[in-house]
Amino acid sequence: MKNRWISLALGAVLGLAALSSWGQPATAPAMSPAEQNVRKLFVQRFGNVDIDGVSRTPYGLYEVRLGTTLLYTDDKVSYVLNGNLIDAASKKNVTRERMEQLLAVKFDELPLNLAVKQVRGDGSRRMAVFEDPNCGYCKQLRHSLQDVSNVTIYTFLYPILAPDSSTKARDVWCSSNPGQAWDDWMLNGKTPPSGNCNAPLEAVLALGKKLNVTGTPTIFFGDDSRVSGAIPAAQLRARLDSMSKKS
Repeated sequence: MKNRWISLALGAVLGLAALSSWGQPATAPAMSPAEQNVRKLFVQRFGNVDIDGVSRTPYGLYEVRLGTTLLYTDDKVSYVLNGNLIDAASKKNVTRERMEQLLAVKFDELPLNLAVKQVRGDGSRRMAVFEDPNCGYCKQLRHSLQDVSNVTIYTFLYPILAPDSSTKARDVWCSSNPGQAWDDWMLNGKTPPSGNCNAPLEAVLALGKKLNVTGTPTIFFGDDSRVSGAIPAAQLRARLDSMSKKS
């Protein structure tokens, strides 16, 4: 019975992964014989699933990419791990960082006309953020951004958390100064006045789905990197400073 439940659980993961795929890059390197063998064994174990790629990792396991799911296994596919892999020394979430790398998009391809634009200083460093007006971590991120200068922030109003998220997002978009209205709400809890205009909320929701944005905040930086969740102020500044050095 225990083995049956394990098989059902993994089967559910594989089924969900098949519904959504980031696709394999056209320039993806060919798999080594060992990686090809892992792929072959995986299919033998779990059926003809769509595997986007198999890569040997520096920590001895093989990464198996199925849609937006990462699994880990040994060279004989005797065991399969479905979950976050943590680097014990650095405390980094290896799975999350790898996922962000795979889900990265070119910043210049984002439809920035759908976002609220705020320019500070010379605006040379760019970042885009998907945020929900009822998101506590988004408010934490806004506090971290308060004293950051020389940055352009594009905010995609992404109402996914509460029934009134769409109303608040619409009111912000329809205000005379959306950027100020957003900061007033996120930083000080000042409710924006009721608005009535054609806010692009459905377009932003469709964009978020396309980009696999499943939570807020999700940040896209001007160097094409991606971070899911609020990050500490020091780490945020380091990211932006790194972009400054590259420009």
